[in-house]
Amino acid sequence: MTNVTNLLAENTVVIFSKTTCCISHSIIALVRKFGANPTIYELDEFPNGRAIENELMELGCNPSVTAVFIGKKLIGGANELISLNLESKLKRLLINANAIWM
Repeated sequence: MTNVTNLLAENTVVIFSKTTCCISHSIIALVRKFGANPTIYELDEFPNGRAIENELMELGCNPSVTAVFIGKKLIGGANELISLNLESKLKRLLINANAIWM
């Protein structure tokens, strides 16, 4: 888990994505809608993207992208984020992680 852990170290909101994934683009837009500035790692353009993708799958991300971490905690993929938004819980998660201020 060293690669993923290192990438999470200094960032409040991290999204692992692929440039070819339209769902990833939607999730990034959703997080940005709240005013958060996520760090985005496009695994198909990242030097060790395949290794990171394997680590994400070991963490339970299947498929490996879109994978969203808020406050260094794995939130999940697109389904989880959309559900949190529909339940009006996503904004609170972002506030609690100091990713946005209200």
